[in-house]
Amino acid sequence: MDGFLLVNKRVGDSSNYVVQQAKKKFRANKVGHLGTLDPLASGLLILAVNRATKFSSYFLESEKFYQVEIELGISTDTDDSTGKIISKSNSKIEESEVKKELYGFLGKSMQVAPFFSALKHKGKPLYKYAREGVFISKPAREISIKNIDSFKLKNKSCTFNIHCTKGTYIRSIARDLGARLGCGAHMKGLIRTRQNNFNLCDAVRIEDLTKENIISIDKSFEMLEKIVINLDDAKKFVNGVTIQNNNYIDSLFRVFNKNHTFLGIGEIKNNDLKHKQLV
Repeated sequence: MDGFLLVNKRVGDSSNYVVQQAKKKFRANKVGHLGTLDPLASGLLILAVNRATKFSSYFLESEKFYQVEIELGISTDTDDSTGKIISKSNSKIEESEVKKELYGFLGKSMQVAPFFSALKHKGKPLYKYAREGVFISKPAREISIKNIDSFKLKNKSCTFNIHCTKGTYIRSIARDLGARLGCGAHMKGLIRTRQNNFNLCDAVRIEDLTKENIISIDKSFEMLEKIVINLDDAKKFVNGVTIQNNNYIDSLFRVFNKNHTFLGIGEIKNNDLKHKQLV
């Protein structure tokens, strides 16, 4: 019961609800998600179960892919369709102008998170302040938009695919696109289709999950090259002792002993191998 689960989260469910359902279903000691999805959003939600939670940080930093729908001409206080409307515009919007401003987000930029977000101020999530009528703006953070494609505009509904770095708020993209166009906008729909090497097409609904759906920790890191070490070196590796290894370049590796037991993630630096994260 140590590994990762790929859940196809439905609209309306919170990420924490999915976590609690999985914990109950598998009677797991620990379950955590690898990047939250708002209740409005659907798609790929990766869960780490038991010992796999120790490896979560490797995926929390990963890039993400989404299908996005933005409604132009209406701004809300949450920057999505769940919030209160704060402004409307009937101005005509040209497709070429929308596309130009949207593609202007490509590359690195500084982004301000929505008032309704899980970021914390003095230990309290911003959305709790916002619900009390206190709107706190956090300092802008650097994000990077790697790619935007499949752009379409029908009436005032703009759809596209986006590939972005960790920490990117798509609701903020919608808000800022509306500001650039001078008409206001909000996120109407969001589907996460991919995160790191995990894909939505391999995910299942929470109620359909079984033990057979668990992806082992070592298989989840198949993008890393495999190193097999003898049993003496395996003991040193587990105990945090540096092992000389001249056969590989500096990088992260999956490390196994001669009995094909997965020991964890190791790192080679200057021909020295040392563990980064043990099972």
